[in-house]
Amino acid sequence: MLPPSDLVLRLRDGFAEAGYTIDGVRERLGDVAAAALAREETVPALRATRDGDPLATLIRLWWLGAPVEASAAAGLPLDGLAEAGLIVRLGDTVRAGVHLQPWDTGTGDPAWVVSDRKVRPGDPALRPDHVVGAGGASANLAQFAAGGPVGRALDLGTGCGVQVLHLAGRADEIVATDVNGRALELARLSWLLSGVSGVSGVSGVDAREGSMYDPVDGESFDLVVSNPPFVISPAGRFSYRESGFQGDDFCRDLVRRTPRHLDQDGHGRFLANWLHVKGEDWRDRVGGWLTETGCDGWAVQRDVQDPAEYVELWLRDSAEQGTAAYRERYDEWLSWFESLDVTGIGLGWIALHNSGSMDPVVRVEELTHRVELPVGQYVGDVLGAIGTGHRISDEDLLDAYLTVAGEIVEERTGVPGAEDPSRIVLRQTRGLCRTATVGTVEAALAGACDGDLPVRPLLAAIAEIIDADPAELLERAPGALRTLVAEGFLRVANTR
Repeated sequence: MLPPSDLVLRLRDGFAEAGYTIDGVRERLGDVAAAALAREETVPALRATRDGDPLATLIRLWWLGAPVEASAAAGLPLDGLAEAGLIVRLGDTVRAGVHLQPWDTGTGDPAWVVSDRKVRPGDPALRPDHVVGAGGASANLAQFAAGGPVGRALDLGTGCGVQVLHLAGRADEIVATDVNGRALELARLSWLLSGVSGVSGVSGVDAREGSMYDPVDGESFDLVVSNPPFVISPAGRFSYRESGFQGDDFCRDLVRRTPRHLDQDGHGRFLANWLHVKGEDWRDRVGGWLTETGCDGWAVQRDVQDPAEYVELWLRDSAEQGTAAYRERYDEWLSWFESLDVTGIGLGWIALHNSGSMDPVVRVEELTHRVELPVGQYVGDVLGAIGTGHRISDEDLLDAYLTVAGEIVEERTGVPGAEDPSRIVLRQTRGLCRTATVGTVEAALAGACDGDLPVRPLLAAIAEIIDADPAELLERAPGALRTLVAEGFLRVANTR
């Protein structure tokens, strides 16, 4: 049940006045304490906030989860907060009943996210309906889903409501769902505290309880975003991270069911995990999910972990190190992976676009290096390039006027004094920052493609310069050029 709105607004005003914002906390903690906090180490942050001033008190109480003197928190509406269950009185001290952190939506407006308190080794075990706070995955999805205005948006599996904070400034209507009723309660508090209900163009958030797409049966959206319960485990112990589905079936079904909920030209942007299984190519596995949708699809593996590394990550997430059950659960999880012939677990992004094309395109790739953020601002361009590279015919490609993307540089490697380089690499300095190893002909074309001449005469000129057979160049050039177009190194200005 939401606290009274006047209490929430008083709390919001107090946060703003004390500087309990993302910038205020960063400045107060400093680089060392902030970096330590990112590693879940609180001692440097506690040292940085020991003065007991209003901002230090708020950081200790709401973010670090430390008890503070009631007298130091006198500026807060303590009685109302205690009645709402947001704080707990312990004699002359109070402690937070929730984790309440400032959040950066990228708009410059302050925002706050409410979740269950962080659990650390030695704390009581997580409750099954634990509501996790916003973190790295939340920020990654927000970056991946960023973009321009949309009409109707769905945040599937909203959790603490953080994605709605990013959607509020760009969507006319927002629906948020979660299988966990407690998550929706805390999400509503996040939205009210962050002023979402008062954002121009957004009358409020339609929050609905239920699994997957069940709460929006028969409805469609311009944008669907989801940070789903993608963790692959033998049992669904915690609703915020595990679905109880077999293997990676939840992410597969999420992808498969999304198209029926996308309007024409609608987009889906998700985080996902998938299995690497002995004897299979993971690209075929994930590519099969996308191919079945009938939409243009793009999947990117950003990391892959071996089974032991993966299990350790999620047992640390639930602070189970040092508990009596740790070794048993570790062994059980590994045994389950072994029974499925799992060799690794991929972590990454999936984008879908209901383009309406009768010839949808799918690309699955691995990009583990740093990319330009926010990715969502140029996902449309990425999908467009993939589509063009896939659909253009060889003849049209040879007759096309190509230009080189302005953010491309060329690197040549060779033995000093050698007449020809041993390796030529084209490198993107913006966007996805891909690299492509090319031959002499492709490098020469990249240097000559300025949109003034089509590919055919350029190849003829190159053949004459390098003393090559023009017919042979015309025959083999489309394959290499198609890849360079699909990966955004070359752009098709126009065709004949």
